[in-house]
Amino acid sequence: MSIGFTTKFEKVCAILDKYERNPHRLIAILQEIQEEYAYLPEDIMTYTANALGVTPGSVFGAATFYSHFTLEPKGKYVIKVCDGTACHVKKSADIIKTLETGLGLSAKKKTSDDMLFTLETVACLGACGLAPVVVVNENVHSSMTKDKTLGLLKKIREEEAADA
Repeated sequence: MSIGFTTKFEKVCAILDKYERNPHRLIAILQEIQEEYAYLPEDIMTYTANALGVTPGSVFGAATFYSHFTLEPKGKYVIKVCDGTACHVKKSADIIKTLETGLGLSAKKKTSDDMLFTLETVACLGACGLAPVVVVNENVHSSMTKDKTLGLLKKIREEEAADA
């Protein structure tokens, strides 16, 4: 076994062992793997399937069925913009367009080249009274406008530059 293999799969093995390699605990296993890697890499899911004695299709099926899981790497800052009825009426589409333009993203390209930002549009964040709402990681920003959105991006970028 090569060192690269050992290093890459060491944490997955620890997670699998924690759940006694029980295929009935697949969702919990995938949740922990995603916490570790910030997404579910294909080779890790295949390895997990083999370790659990299930087909890779079973693991991929679970990973693609639940919206909580992601198969693509995400940026350091995951920006969720609500486009539910209340937010949409208050122009969340303008906020989405502002973020796409400001981050060089599109409907097909969700993560910035520098892996700093991922933009997601969600149907509802359950904060209709605060519409339109933008959530950056776990921080809720209410009554957003294009200008407030640009200011938020500027603040994040300044904090990143200061930490560099």
